[in-house]
Amino acid sequence: MNLILVTGGCGFIGANFIQYMFRTYPHLSIVNLDKLTYAGNPDNLKNIAQCLQYRFIKGDICDQGLVTKLFQEYPFDAVVHFAAESHVDRSITGPEIFIITNVLGTQILLEAAKAHWQNQLKNKRFVYISTDEVYGSLGDKGYFTEHSPIAPNSPYSASKAGADLLARSYAHTFGFPALVTRCSNNYGPYQHVEKLIPLMISNALHDKPLPVYGDGKNIRDWIFVEDHCRAIDLVLQKGKVGEAYNVGGNNEWQNIQIVEMILSILNKPKSLIQYVKDRPGHDRRYAIDASKISQELGWQPRTEFQAGLRQTIEWYLKMDK
Repeated sequence: MNLILVTGGCGFIGANFIQYMFRTYPHLSIVNLDKLTYAGNPDNLKNIAQCLQYRFIKGDICDQGLVTKLFQEYPFDAVVHFAAESHVDRSITGPEIFIITNVLGTQILLEAAKAHWQNQLKNKRFVYISTDEVYGSLGDKGYFTEHSPIAPNSPYSASKAGADLLARSYAHTFGFPALVTRCSNNYGPYQHVEKLIPLMISNALHDKPLPVYGDGKNIRDWIFVEDHCRAIDLVLQKGKVGEAYNVGGNNEWQNIQIVEMILSILNKPKSLIQYVKDRPGHDRRYAIDASKISQELGWQPRTEFQAGLRQTIEWYLKMDK
């Protein structure tokens, strides 16, 4: 592949993916389409901004005219679609933008790619970046597999599920080269401060209260963002069209354990922890069975959690100076 369209490339995972791909494939070219909402930061890619193989375009995936024009101008070999409204709390107070961006925006991209790729579908790839939240909530035992029912519990996860299933439908109805990845919670550099780990790091650094929902015992499976980027690359290169691939770190922690770990690393007191009212529809546990991508594509996470967390904290410490 020589030319990839990345949507949402100024966001957390998108920026890490672009950095990873340029490190891995020096001759690759990337067009980054990003609306630059509050969560998109072009400084995440300032080290490659002048690279001749990189082009940034500010724009909305819901702008059908712009998306069509891009496919007319560029012979994309693949699309890796990150662009999304992604914060559960915001989806509870304002779900409309989640439906518009995540569902309609994805449909516009799928339709533009289908129209312009036409007789070249075998040589193209469209990877939709979904989430394990489309599966809903687990009990104390078991894992989400690719065959687990889709049962989202928030407007955010419902919008992601809608787009996820749209991509699948294009593969099965039109023979379109769509693939889906469903990943567990990411952490690492460039993540917006509204998310759990960067929020706790930021507040702890400034001796502010660390808000923890409910009893803090909600469990998430965590994966270092570069491990996720490697998985996306493998799906892009070797994944089977029409398939979904779960990507997980096999690395479960309660939220309160994460918070206490951050405080310990920063040598801050646990008295900074402040329990707050739980949010509506807060899923109790997510855990991913990633055996499919492991067995079929040879992927495994490489980053041990505590080492990755320390690396993440060090990055935010540099940014805080």
